[in-house]
Amino acid sequence: MVETKPRIAILGGTGDLGSGLALRWARAGYGIVIGSRKLEGAQAAAKAFNAEAGVNTIAGLENAAAAAAAEIVVLTVPYANHRAMLEAVKPAVQGKIFVDVTVPLQAKKVRTVSLPPEGSVAKAAQAFLGEGVRVVSAFQNVAAERLRHIDERVECDVLVAGNDPQARDVVVGLAEAAGLKAWHAGRIDNSAVAEALTSVLIFINGRYGIAGAGLRITGTPGSAAKAAD
Repeated sequence: MVETKPRIAILGGTGDLGSGLALRWARAGYGIVIGSRKLEGAQAAAKAFNAEAGVNTIAGLENAAAAAAAEIVVLTVPYANHRAMLEAVKPAVQGKIFVDVTVPLQAKKVRTVSLPPEGSVAKAAQAFLGEGVRVVSAFQNVAAERLRHIDERVECDVLVAGNDPQARDVVVGLAEAAGLKAWHAGRIDNSAVAEALTSVLIFINGRYGIAGAGLRITGTPGSAAKAAD
């Protein structure tokens, strides 16, 4: 029996982070829908990405239509556009896994941690979208330019936070399909760590002249008693 992989919509998929994920997942056999504010831009990006990845499984639609057309929805837009995007796609993402990659970076202060009043962007997304949506936080600490080198494995681990362990497990699998090592990181509240760490990594990049500093989790799974999810 052939396993059917879920279709993934990437909202803001024409940017560096979204496009890197799209190309890697398309190569791994997933159907991809690139979401953008304008249909023409989404379709043009999809055509270019198909050629780059050597596939014909990437389509382009306006953001809300892209969200409606997929089983998993990934949001990769700047923080300034986050709430507006949630409002636009809320009806279309009910019952789905919603992967939030957003980091609350402030203009001219990207090296300084600045979390929203709700505690984290992903936690705010979960509260706004409702319990009918399984929000999962992931990919905040991966350098976008690294992802765009689609033939290379990225030297960065991914923290995956969300209230539904099964949804987290799906996203861990997506990270591995994209050539990344991922770890369950607990409930959606813990997304604050990954979101805040992005500013720290940006500072480290500048201070030490690193092109895309990343995160590594040390230790051997199974070397101690496993705690409950």
